[in-house]
Amino acid sequence: MGKVKKSPDEMTFLEHLEDLRKRLIYSLIALFVGLIPGGIWASDVFNILTKPVTQWLPKGQNRLAYFKLTSPFMVYMKVAFLIALFVAIPLILLQVWYFVAPGLYQKEKKYVWPFVIFSSLFFALGALFGYFIVFPYACRFFLQIGQDFQAVITIDEYFSLMVKLLLGIGAVFETPILIFFLSKIGVINSRWMLKNFKYAFLIIFIIAAFITPTPDPINQTILALPMVALYSLGILIAFFFGKERTERKEKRQARKTAKAAAPAA
Repeated sequence: MGKVKKSPDEMTFLEHLEDLRKRLIYSLIALFVGLIPGGIWASDVFNILTKPVTQWLPKGQNRLAYFKLTSPFMVYMKVAFLIALFVAIPLILLQVWYFVAPGLYQKEKKYVWPFVIFSSLFFALGALFGYFIVFPYACRFFLQIGQDFQAVITIDEYFSLMVKLLLGIGAVFETPILIFFLSKIGVINSRWMLKNFKYAFLIIFIIAAFITPTPDPINQTILALPMVALYSLGILIAFFFGKERTERKEKRQARKTAKAAAPAA
């Protein structure tokens, strides 16, 4: 006889912890599986990741440096974990969904694959935007500032800065997904988002200032404009998929059903 899955209200605190532990284990397994291609391609991927800075360096000086004997090994390990994260992120997001799914209505559980696909897609788009647009201009800005000096860029410092930027922008690009769920549960709606657009605009530029490694307004604007576009997309998402619209649809359907049943009565 199959084991019946309990609802969140029926689960004890320890059962919630057990479910969380299971999801974490599956996520870690996905990460470790991702380490296989990560270890194989770490060197090649790191060479690709260095292009935003090496393209601005003078010829003959386009190699990064290291001061510690173990630095190259540690950096390659970090690159392998970064690759593993991008490989495993759909499975990690799936585990997140499975953890929160018991608390959702049956009709809301059908969003599992759109959630996984679009969350992974937006995260990857954010990282690509950071790699191709934001970070190259940041590197050029810093190298122009220090053009009177000899650049000695270490692999540790460079990789750390790049990862913070890529993951930060990737997380910011998840805004439409977050708005979708907040609007579905009725926390926000499209009217509220439009009403507070000016405050959101200000907050977006503050976040962009924190994420971008340069203090110049051009680089901040380059990041802030897509964030404004994502917020605007979120307004449309909240309008078409929000709780208010769903409730209005259900009320209209109920009225139609009532009218159709009235003659028969």
